[in-house]
Amino acid sequence: MFVSKNLAVNQQGHLTIGGVDTIDLANEYGTPLYVVDEDLVRENCRLFKDSIDRYYGGRGLVCYASKAFCCKEIYRVMEDEQIGVDVVSIGEIYTALAAGFPAEKMCFHGNNKTAGELYYALENGVGRIIVDNLNELERLNALAAEQGKRPNILLRVKPGIDAHTHSFIRTGQIDSKFGFAIETGEALEAAKEASAMEHVNLVGAHCHIGSQIFDIDPFVLAAEVMMGYIAAVKKETGVELTDLNLGGGFGIKYTDEDHPVPYDRYMEQVSAKVKEEAARLGLKVPFILLEPGRSIIGPAGITLYTVGARKEIPDIRTYLSIDGGMTDNPRYALYQSKYDVVLANKANQPKDDIITLAGKCCESGDLIGEGLKIQRGDAGDIVAVLATGAYNYAMSSNYNRVTKPAVVFVRNGQSRLVVKRETLEDLVRNDL
Repeated sequence: MFVSKNLAVNQQGHLTIGGVDTIDLANEYGTPLYVVDEDLVRENCRLFKDSIDRYYGGRGLVCYASKAFCCKEIYRVMEDEQIGVDVVSIGEIYTALAAGFPAEKMCFHGNNKTAGELYYALENGVGRIIVDNLNELERLNALAAEQGKRPNILLRVKPGIDAHTHSFIRTGQIDSKFGFAIETGEALEAAKEASAMEHVNLVGAHCHIGSQIFDIDPFVLAAEVMMGYIAAVKKETGVELTDLNLGGGFGIKYTDEDHPVPYDRYMEQVSAKVKEEAARLGLKVPFILLEPGRSIIGPAGITLYTVGARKEIPDIRTYLSIDGGMTDNPRYALYQSKYDVVLANKANQPKDDIITLAGKCCESGDLIGEGLKIQRGDAGDIVAVLATGAYNYAMSSNYNRVTKPAVVFVRNGQSRLVVKRETLEDLVRNDL
C-alpha cells in the first residue's frame, strides 16, 4: 500500500510511522514537521553492514553519506550501529565531532576543500581524505607538512560510467566536476604524484557513479574499471592500493514507478566482480568502503504539513496549499522529483482526488508535485509526503524568511525531538 514498509493505517484511519500516529505528532510538534523512523534507519544500516560481513569477510566499512541528512543525533545512531560516515564540509565534520563521533571513521570528500577545511580535518585526525584534484593534493601535502601529519588519502576517480539518472546527479562520467578521469590519463598521473609525496599516504581510490540508480550493471562495471585502475597504479608506481571506495547511489522507492533492487544483491554481484578481477590481475582483494546515504535515511522519513487552502480552477487544476514547500523540500523544483502523498487524517479513504501540492512561498515554482493522487483534501487536513528522509531537511532554506521545521525521531512507538524548530529570533541571529 505504501512506498515504505514502516507506514500503516490505524483504527482511527490515521497514517502511522513506526507505530506512532502522525496526527498525534502533528498536534504535539506542529507542522511542517520532519519525522524519521529510527528503527528503520538502524535496520537499513545493518543490511549494509551484514552485506560487508557476508561478501567481503568483514573487510570493509559502511560510511553513511552525511549530506543526505545531517544532525547530531544521526551521528550518534551511526556510531551505535558501528557505521562510518562520509562528510563533505567542515560543518559536517564539526557536527559529527560535536556528537562524539570518532574522526578516524570519517571519509572527507569535496571538489573544492578550502585550506581551512583541510587544516581542520588534519587537526582532528579525520581517517581518510578523498583528494579530488592536483591543487588540493599539493595543498594537503603542504598543510600536512606544517602539522607534522601524514594523512591517509584516496584519489577520487571518474570511471567513465553513465549511471542513467538525472543529469544533475551523474558523477562518474568524464564531464563531471568531481575527480580525476581515467580516460585522459590524469587519474594515473595523480597517483604517480601522490605516491611520490612525503606528507600524504596514498592508500586507495574512490568512485561514485551517481544517485538513485536501480540497475546493478553500472556498479559491477565500475568495480571492474576501478580494479583495473588499481592494477595500473601498482604497475606504474609499485604501490598496491589497499582501499577501494565504491561510493553509493543505491535507489529507493519514492513511488510505485520505482523498483529498487535489494541492497544485498548489489553487494553480491559487485563483490564477485571485485574478487574475480583481483584474481585475474594478481591483486589482493581490497578493503571495501561503501557510502549509502539516501538508501539508509530516505525511506525512513516523511514530512507532515497542514493544508491551508483548496483552490479549484475549473478544467485546469486543483491546488492544495500547505504550510511548507520548497523551503523544506526543494527537490521538485530542482529535479522534478516524484513523491507519493497521503492525507494522514484520511489515510483509510480512497485516493480519488487529483491535485497540485503547492507551497507557501512567493514563487510560482514552489510546488511539491503536480497531478498527484490523494484523498479529498480541505483546509485543516494533514498531508504526509513520503520517503523524504534524504535531501529534504539537508537542503532546506530560509527563503522568504521562512523558519526551518523541527525533526522528530520515532522509535519503539515513542517520539522525541532531535532538532528544534527554528524561531524568528534564529532568523535574525547573525544580522547586524
